[in-house]
Amino acid sequence: MKEIEIAFIGGSGLYKIPNFKNSKWIEVSSNFGKTSSKICIGSLNGKNIAFLPRHGLDHNISPSKINYRANIEALKKINVQNIVSISAVGSLREDYKPSDFVLVDQFIDKTFLREKSFFDEDCVAHIPMASPICENLKKISSKALENLKLNFHSAGTYICIEGPQFSTLAESNLYRSWGCDLIGMTNMPESKLAKEAGICYVSLSMVTDYDCWHKDHDSVTVDQIVKVMKKNSDNALKFIDEICKNKSIRCSEETKNLAANSIITDKSKIKKKTKNKLSNIIKFNESK
Repeated sequence: MKEIEIAFIGGSGLYKIPNFKNSKWIEVSSNFGKTSSKICIGSLNGKNIAFLPRHGLDHNISPSKINYRANIEALKKINVQNIVSISAVGSLREDYKPSDFVLVDQFIDKTFLREKSFFDEDCVAHIPMASPICENLKKISSKALENLKLNFHSAGTYICIEGPQFSTLAESNLYRSWGCDLIGMTNMPESKLAKEAGICYVSLSMVTDYDCWHKDHDSVTVDQIVKVMKKNSDNALKFIDEICKNKSIRCSEETKNLAANSIITDKSKIKKKTKNKLSNIIKFNESK
């Protein structure tokens, strides 16, 4: 399949991209189960792009029930080079306000129910995660947000909780004491798996509300959050259009080769069944 330069993974409030050209929804099989939905492929501003709604088109998949491995493997299978993950989050600091955008650069993973690696059987790979996002893709995203004159922050630590419940007040204050800036439920293990699959990844968070730590949290209603989410989604669509105007979005060779260079298992000892299961993620030298 021809190269797809960018795939957008849409979170809460973002389920379709209306200005796709020659778009079609395709079913992509995965060795790791069923994806959240069909994947929409098409073109925008001369770029081949894809879109996957993380929670399904009807938002009927809970954060803990999302098959992150199937989603990432399916994107790899259709030759996606870069992923822009767009998510709704709560803010853990006063200056990251509802309607703001944040380019996340660090994660803390507090999930415990999810499959977090493609390398879970008789093939072990230790992927470095010190820098979980692609700096080049982050710079390109930052430039797109600047061009649109949207209010955004160029750094942030995102703590990922299991959900679907929001955090308690004690938890919210604990995460603030750790230096976390944002709280969400979906970017882990998504970013880890993108790294394993050799796909450049960036996370764009859309702040919908302050988490329950805020002195005014009792006055925040679901209606208000939905209103902010609608505004955020409209701006996210503008961002998608703008970033697709960039002429030089390239996934680094270092990222592409990361998994192959991180396997510690003797490749001659890895079962053929495992190699077949991982065939879309990594290419093994079958002569060994």
